[in-house]
Amino acid sequence: MKTIALILITIFTTADAFAQQTQKADDALLLEYYQNQRFADAADYLKKIYPEPVTDLKILSGLAYTSEMAARLPEAEDYYQRIYATDTTNMAVLFNLGSINARRGNNIKAITYYKKILVRDSTNFNVLKQMATLSRASGNVIDAINYLIKANKLNPTEPDVAYDLSSFFINLKLYKKADTVVTAALKADTANMLLLLGKAQIDYRLEKFPETVAVCNQLVQTGNQTDEVINMLGNSWYNLKKYNDCITTLKQLEQSNTASETSYYYMAMSYKALHNQAMAVIYFDKAIKAAVSENANSYYGEMADSYDQLHQLKKAVNAYQKSLLYGVMPLTYYALANLYDTELKNKALALRYYKKYLNSNPPKGQQSYMAYAKRRVGELAR
Repeated sequence: MKTIALILITIFTTADAFAQQTQKADDALLLEYYQNQRFADAADYLKKIYPEPVTDLKILSGLAYTSEMAARLPEAEDYYQRIYATDTTNMAVLFNLGSINARRGNNIKAITYYKKILVRDSTNFNVLKQMATLSRASGNVIDAINYLIKANKLNPTEPDVAYDLSSFFINLKLYKKADTVVTAALKADTANMLLLLGKAQIDYRLEKFPETVAVCNQLVQTGNQTDEVINMLGNSWYNLKKYNDCITTLKQLEQSNTASETSYYYMAMSYKALHNQAMAVIYFDKAIKAAVSENANSYYGEMADSYDQLHQLKKAVNAYQKSLLYGVMPLTYYALANLYDTELKNKALALRYYKKYLNSNPPKGQQSYMAYAKRRVGELAR
C-alpha cells in the first residue's frame, strides 16, 4: 500500500508540473501507465511530449523517475545528473543516483553519492544501511561494521541490519555483542525468521544447548529446515545427551544426501553412547569418507611419482601405500611392484604387488603393463 501511495503522489506531482508547463501531458493516460506498471510506455510518452532540450527540473524529475522504474538506468542516471548539476543539495536526487549506480554494480560511484548525503545528514538510516551493504560487497569489512553499528543505534529493531551486524560479530567471535543486538530486535518481532536464525547461531556458539534446541525447533516448525538449522539442532541434542533425538534429527540430512563429516561424526558418537558399536563403526566410516576428498588416492599417487623421480624411494613407497588407503587404482599396485623390483631390489614385495596388480582387473588399455607383470611374476616366482 505504501508503494502504491508513493507512486500516486509522484504521478500527480509530476502531472501537475507538466500541466503547468505546457498543458500537453494527458494525466489520465499517465495514470493508466503507472497503475499498470507500464513504466517504459510512460517514459516513451513523456519523451515524446517533452522533446529535448528539457531544462525544467520537475519535468526532468518525471523523466528520471519513469526511466528508473522502467529499468532504463543509464537514461535515468543522465536525467538525475542534469538535475544534480543545477541543485547539488537535492538529497532525493543523490539517493537515486546512489541507488542506480548500486543496481548497475558501480559500488564506488554509489558510495560517493551516499557519502555526500551523510555529510549533510549523518543519521540517515537508509543511507547507512546501503553504505554497509556496498562496503561489504567491496570487501571493506571494517567500514561495513561501522555503518551497521551506526544504523543499528538509530533503529535497533530493524531486522536486516540487526542480523547483518550480529553475523559480523559472530564471525569475530563476539558472541555476547551479537546476542545483545539480536535480542533487542527480537523484542519488537518475536517471530522474525531471520532474527531467530541469528539467535540460534549465537546460542549454539555460546553452548546454550537447551536454548538452541528451543529456537531451532521454532524455526523447523515454521518451515526453516535448512542444513544449518538441522545440524545445530542435532548437535545440540548430542550435547544434551539426547542421543536418539540427535540420530533422528541428523538422519534427515542423510536422507536428503546433504550429510557431512560433522553430522556423521555426531551420529557415530550417539550410537557409541547408546552402546550400539556396530552402527557406530558404520557412521565413523562414513565420517572418514566424507572428510577425505574422492581424489585423495590420485593425489598421493602423483606425489609418489614425484618422489620416485626425485629418487626419494622410501617417501615414494609411503605415498603409494597412502594412495591405496583412499582407493585402489591398479596402476598404483604396478608402480609399487616396479619400484620394489627395479629400485629397491625386494623380490618378495615386487612379486606380491605384481600379483595384486594382475588381480585388480586392470583396464584393457593397460595390456602392455599386464604382459610385463605376468612375465615378471613368472621370473620372480622361480
